[in-house]
Amino acid sequence: MDLTFHGRTAVVTGAAHGIGRATCVELARRGARVFACDILEADLADTCAAVAEAGGVCESGVVDVTDPGQVGEFVARAAAESGVQILVNVAGGVCGQVNKPIEQVTDADWDRIFKVNLYGTFHTSRAVAPFMKGQRYGRIVNISSGAGRTFSLTGIQAYASAKAGQIGFTRQTARELGEWGITVNTIAPGFVRSNPSTEEQWASYGPEGQRALVDSIALKRLGVAADIAHGVLFLASDLAGWITGQTISIDGGKTII
Repeated sequence: MDLTFHGRTAVVTGAAHGIGRATCVELARRGARVFACDILEADLADTCAAVAEAGGVCESGVVDVTDPGQVGEFVARAAAESGVQILVNVAGGVCGQVNKPIEQVTDADWDRIFKVNLYGTFHTSRAVAPFMKGQRYGRIVNISSGAGRTFSLTGIQAYASAKAGQIGFTRQTARELGEWGITVNTIAPGFVRSNPSTEEQWASYGPEGQRALVDSIALKRLGVAADIAHGVLFLASDLAGWITGQTISIDGGKTII
């Protein structure tokens, strides 16, 4: 399968490491001009270096996706020359939260996860919509989670709920934007050790829990960031031009444990 993105501009959020970084590298390697954003400035520089090493072009910006003003400015910057054809919403995560009974979850804890995972996706999608409508073309790929389809392995109620919300938002925006040639899809990754947070989560399972998790996967291995990025490449390509409103699990054939 030959996927190329020459002449396309892609905005990738949560690009400082893991799935976001791998997505930037893979898109740029195939010709896309990548605009990478995150709140982690030093790690963003490493992403740009990885893109350059792959022979691609990457511009970066420190952006908090919970701030619609910052999001709007960054998207406008990316669209200044030739619009934005691709948006990949990777920014999200558990925001440092751990397993708590629901009665111990504060409003602030709940709100923080929703603002990063669901509000962030809304802010970026709203910002790119006018550009994509104007060119009557666009590809939006949201990174949800297996937790949004089932439950959180670490019992984080807000994370599972926000990721389920992303899936619903995908269906709704796909319906709304389709007449302009814009597709909107979601990838629900299985467990991927892609950043400090997931490394902590992996360690918390202990040897027995780690074995059980791997045993529950048909392919008997954890995923890596590139596995998810490769799914993004397909959904962002013209080959996926009649796929929209869908949620695709990339999880190695995960069964619930």
